[in-house]
Amino acid sequence: MSRPSERAAAGTAAGARILRFTPAEHWVHRTTAALMTVCVLTAGCLYLPFLAELVGRRVLMVTVHEWSGILLPAPLLLGLASRALRADLRRLNRFGPHDRHWLRAALRRRGGRPAGKFNAGQKLYAAWIAGAVLVMAGTGLLMWFTLPQALGFARPGGTPIAPLAWRTGATFVHDWLALAVILVIAGHIGKAYRDPESRRGMRTGSVDARWARREHPLWEHEDDGAPR
Repeated sequence: MSRPSERAAAGTAAGARILRFTPAEHWVHRTTAALMTVCVLTAGCLYLPFLAELVGRRVLMVTVHEWSGILLPAPLLLGLASRALRADLRRLNRFGPHDRHWLRAALRRRGGRPAGKFNAGQKLYAAWIAGAVLVMAGTGLLMWFTLPQALGFARPGGTPIAPLAWRTGATFVHDWLALAVILVIAGHIGKAYRDPESRRGMRTGSVDARWARREHPLWEHEDDGAPR
């Protein structure tokens, strides 16, 4: 990964590009996005009547939805073997004074938004989506216990481990949080499509040095996630 001094030097060269994401980070992002897409599409086939009639095979859709949800954290967990990914997670986990300034400027639609490698909006999105995935996984597992006999999770006599009240509450939280996740992801995709260079950075791993200095001016002062 480029060091701060290298990024600063690269910024002086016209057309220079600097490393933003490694292949491991690209793989984690793409795989997670693919699993999330499968979750959303299969959920649509389960909840929207016109899609359910079009696709059919409800049992298959349920199975694919359940396993894609269970596997959703797997790419990130495997990606922790990457030092670059761990460094970026540390960056995302730090929220400093410049991030609060960025949020105030964004809410007031003003310029002058200081940001490191990740801006405050990206940090909030990452934290929110990580929490949402955990809640969705937990409520989804409780909903899965609705058919305990088929899964071997029943007590003697056929009584489910999860009480009906728990499963009802889990269904309510799961459904409404799923809608929120879809809306937030749509906003995330919309922001990405309005910033071609950001998309190029995720796709190719490198970004234009001038873009980096304009959009993430504090990045060159960061070193492995710890601002100097």
